Amino acid sequence: MSRTIPARRGRPSAALSPQRKISVSLRLKRIFRAWQLYVLLAPSLIYIAVFKYWPMYGVQIAFKNYSPAAGFTDSPWVGLTHFVRFVNSYQFGQVLGNTLWIAVLGLLVAFPIPIILALLVNQLQSERFKKFTQTVLYSPAFISTVVVVGIMFVVLSPRSGLLNNAIQLAGGEPIFFMGSAEWFRPIYVISDVWQNAGFSMIVYLAALAAIDPALHDAAKVDGASKLQRVRHIDLPGIMPVVTILFILAIGNLLNVGFEKALLMQTPLNLSSSEIIQTYVYHAGLQQAQFSYSAAIGLFNSILNLALLLFFNTVARRANQATLW
Repeated sequence: MSRTIPARRGRPSAALSPQRKISVSLRLKRIFRAWQLYVLLAPSLIYIAVFKYWPMYGVQIAFKNYSPAAGFTDSPWVGLTHFVRFVNSYQFGQVLGNTLWIAVLGLLVAFPIPIILALLVNQLQSERFKKFTQTVLYSPAFISTVVVVGIMFVVLSPRSGLLNNAIQLAGGEPIFFMGSAEWFRPIYVISDVWQNAGFSMIVYLAALAAIDPALHDAAKVDGASKLQRVRHIDLPGIMPVVTILFILAIGNLLNVGFEKALLMQTPLNLSSSEIIQTYVYHAGLQQAQFSYSAAIGLFNSILNLALLLFFNTVARRANQATLW
């Protein structure tokens, strides 16, 4: 009576190894065939690896009591002590609240204005006037933040500022704008819109230029007005770009401009101007609390990442354009 010997269960990799070898060889052939493209791509990859990923090694100081003399490896491990210290500090609510106020207010005001400007400029008939308008709106983006803040101090000066002179001519009392906590957020957002709205407008104008002109011609034949064409052609045409830029803005929501906030900061408006970025600067560089400031910066980055992942998921479920 013959007994059938069951086949041994071996790893399927042995049977698939020739196919894997073929696929690897095909990939190598494709790489060698387009080696010029990979050479052009190499500097960017090296830059990202060296300046974006390698510095992440230093994030460990947020979980250590870092000492420059001991270095990264020999500094004692303290875990989440610095995170707990920041959350329990009396400045946590004020710093996080100021950051959220400025970020959300800037998002609500500064994000839709470039879209509106792009739609308005796109409707201009005269090409010469259209280019002139683009240049005027785009020019503030070339001005340094230091110069912008200097202009604000001069224009809003309580003694010689143009705005306060106009208020006095109207019979009002001069206002110390740069020294008032309640005026810090509006001034910050308005100056940011003035400086950066033209730059963002160019992106939406490029998206509007990609819309097929035949759609507008057909709408004109059907009797559609300019407002109807903007609503039913222009806005849907740039909506993927708007969605992507909105997700990126959400992912960068808490990264409020450090340079402008620090330059506008005075002892009189500190209750509204102290944000996470300036707090990290004061604690990390001025007070040499390296681990504590690194923990605050990592906390801020984790919040931004969570917001980015959440809104990207929401956009994907809504069948909108997403980052991935």
